[in-house]
Amino acid sequence: MCGRSFYEGQGVVITIADRKLEFHSKACAYKFFKNVLENADKDCISSAVKDVYKKFSESLEKRKIEKKI
Repeated sequence: MCGRSFYEGQGVVITIADRKLEFHSKACAYKFFKNVLENADKDCISSAVKDVYKKFSESLEKRKIEKKI
């Protein structure tokens, strides 16, 4: 997305809404997706944010429990 080239197998490549997005680094991908989220309609993404947040929270709790064992 930033125009920098990178070798095949490197960078971050993701397909969303039939668009192939290619980023030379995770920092570049982070900047792009942060901007997308900040500009997205909050009502449109709120349920997805809640679902992903719940999924990550559960995964974190599971790892904490496993570390205690």
